[in-house]
Amino acid sequence: MRISELSRRSGVPVATIKYYLREGLLPKGEATSSTQATYGATHLRRLRLIRALVEVTDAPLVKVRAALDAIDDRGMDVHDLLGSAQHAFFADAKAAKADDTGEREAEERAAALLAELGWSVTDHSPARDQLARAIATMDRLGRPVGDEMLRVYAAAARMVAEEDLRCLDPEAPREEMVEYAVAVSAVMERALMALRLLAQEDASARRFDGDRPAEGRPRRMDD
Repeated sequence: MRISELSRRSGVPVATIKYYLREGLLPKGEATSSTQATYGATHLRRLRLIRALVEVTDAPLVKVRAALDAIDDRGMDVHDLLGSAQHAFFADAKAAKADDTGEREAEERAAALLAELGWSVTDHSPARDQLARAIATMDRLGRPVGDEMLRVYAAAARMVAEEDLRCLDPEAPREEMVEYAVAVSAVMERALMALRLLAQEDASARRFDGDRPAEGRPRRMDD
């Protein structure tokens, strides 16, 4: 297909495609003349992946390039490939560790929880830092999180993670696996957050709404 057809089928403007070609993010097409080239299904798939990485994660091209390099590294297995995508797009920059007792205790609690769960995670995972920071922040707010609450959260997270990976075909092309990993992490993360808030609203209504006088309650759609 010509570049115009590639643009139409991918939804990416021709000017942007040419930019990706110049930057080496998209492989060159098969030259048919000094100014013309044709492109195939491989180009279309790679272009759709780049678009997903840029639009879903709002990531700079340096991170997109790192993800594409991982895809092209055939020596990297599926676990490391998905880990590279997760770290590249969803790991916050590591915050400077505060040298205080609260931060250290939070890190120790996070490490103890992971050890108790028996989860196979790396020591340098940014998610460890995020967990420890959340624990430390709740402590500073005077609302310390108990071990049982952390276990409940972990059980729910594990169930969601298993469902995420259940839908991943290990025999699919590597581009499709990364595209799925990025999409499910970024887009479905919002769905998970929304469902949690909706569940909180429902749980609150069931637990507390019955204690208010009828005239003080918000009007329901079915009233």
